[in-house]
Amino acid sequence: MEGKKNILTVSGLRKLEDELTDLKVNQRKMIAQKIKEAREQGDLSENAEYDAAKDEQRDIEARIEEIEKILKNAEVVDEDEAGTDVVSIGSRVTLWDVEFEEEVVYNIVGSTEANSLKGKISNESPLGKALIGSKAGEVISVESPSGVVKYEVRAIEKNTED
Repeated sequence: MEGKKNILTVSGLRKLEDELTDLKVNQRKMIAQKIKEAREQGDLSENAEYDAAKDEQRDIEARIEEIEKILKNAEVVDEDEAGTDVVSIGSRVTLWDVEFEEEVVYNIVGSTEANSLKGKISNESPLGKALIGSKAGEVISVESPSGVVKYEVRAIEKNTED
């Protein structure tokens, strides 16, 4: 059975590949040196530096494995192919929050890249799902824990942010 496809933008793919390279090339060497230095201190049973270095090594290896799984099942969406007529993955969308009367801007990305603090929302989130396929001028409704929230799609651009 094939795993879930991880939808990534080109910039998201590049960031994961760069992180993987850094982990494999730089971080592994650095942690190997820390472990070597801790071993040279003698008795490992009461060596906090050794235990901390081994924990860090485990975390690095787990992250490498996680990134490799993501990349294995990656489906790359080219932001340059995202149009400006309808919202799709790779779009930068300017919305008007009808209730709070404020403008908000989101980049639509795959769930792997989603980071609401940076304005990147997943195409699988309730708002992302509602936005996909919508056009400028449309009003969309999104079910939230506090009730239905309405947004007017003000502008659709290509995502130019990295």
